Amino acid sequence: MYDAIIVGAGPAGSTAALYAHRMGLKCALLDKAVFPRDKICGDALSGKSVRIMEELNLIDEVGRLDGAEINRITFGSPSNKQFDVHLRASEKNNHITKGYVIPREIFDNYLFEKANKITDTKQGFTVKDLIYENDQISGIRGISRDGNEEIINAPIIMGCDGANSIIARKLGVYKMDMKNTSVAIRQYYGGVEGLTNQIELHYLREVKPGYFWIFPAGNGKANIGIGLSKSAAKQDNRTLKQIMDQIIASPHFQERFSNAKPLEKPIGWNLPMGSVHRKNYGDGYMLLGDAAGLIDPFTGEGIGNAMVASKYAIEVLHKAKKLNDYTEKVLNEYDTLLWEEIGKELRTSTKLQSLSKSSFLLNFVINRAARNEEVQEIISGMLSNEIPKDELSSPLFYFKILFS
Repeated sequence: MYDAIIVGAGPAGSTAALYAHRMGLKCALLDKAVFPRDKICGDALSGKSVRIMEELNLIDEVGRLDGAEINRITFGSPSNKQFDVHLRASEKNNHITKGYVIPREIFDNYLFEKANKITDTKQGFTVKDLIYENDQISGIRGISRDGNEEIINAPIIMGCDGANSIIARKLGVYKMDMKNTSVAIRQYYGGVEGLTNQIELHYLREVKPGYFWIFPAGNGKANIGIGLSKSAAKQDNRTLKQIMDQIIASPHFQERFSNAKPLEKPIGWNLPMGSVHRKNYGDGYMLLGDAAGLIDPFTGEGIGNAMVASKYAIEVLHKAKKLNDYTEKVLNEYDTLLWEEIGKELRTSTKLQSLSKSSFLLNFVINRAARNEEVQEIISGMLSNEIPKDELSSPLFYFKILFS
């Protein structure tokens, strides 16, 4: 009998296993894949991810993985003006001045191997159903890697199994919500010019509301992709690949890609956005990461929020075990703690996603910042959490920029 079954061994699941071990909890960590495996993503690790890895004493090793260290962000406007924001330390961001871009095949495998050393793990395990006893969740039934049916028991299931979570489906809380879902494609390239220590987010007319990204991924490789709202993609008669090819061939980018070669076929995926507060807990379960729809609606970043969710979920699991109470009444503290930390930011990002539909506003802010250091300082302050991000959605912010 385990204290919890963690379904999904990506960043949310493996981080949860590591925190559980620290708190003396015994968990089973399951994943349908066999590691190492690829995961379609922009591969960026934000300040939140770095903070969690520092807490778990992993950051030095992570910094040595194959990838790229990031010290600044480049923002591009629909009119192809751009400016750089350097990541700077502040008390509110734990004095973190860097992020990373590490291919998920490498990063996820690193985290899984760390968890595998201290947790019972099962790779190639497919969950088929939940088990109930006296109307309470008591475990899962699944098929092991060798094809045998297996039952695993625990009073809590943690669904860390992604946007198409089998756990959320079995619980009846999964919902494909067109309005609050985005789509994206990723393609690794070699030979892209101008890769340094920055990630690039280009808010272009071809991708509204959304952006085209260029992220250095180490060893001369770049992670290239676009993401936009699912409803906007449905209304466009072009495929995502056609949109991305059009951007790469445009005058602004064609020189950078003149000697570049794709290293894979483009791969697409759905992103459940944190623009709506989904149900993520109930009697005997908690949902984490993409299974809970925690992706930032403006940046598309989800790893940091997934790792933060893992920390709080394990804190609440520890309390539930002490109380021997795994009901919704106790587990609602997970939702409270999580949304106290990320809720305001997700609401602001939702407003920003709406504002990004306006080429005029994007041009106004980015073009102004491209030639005005004071505006760059304002935006840098927001990224380092010295200035609240919700100012970005206030008319006063635009007056500040206008008169800077």
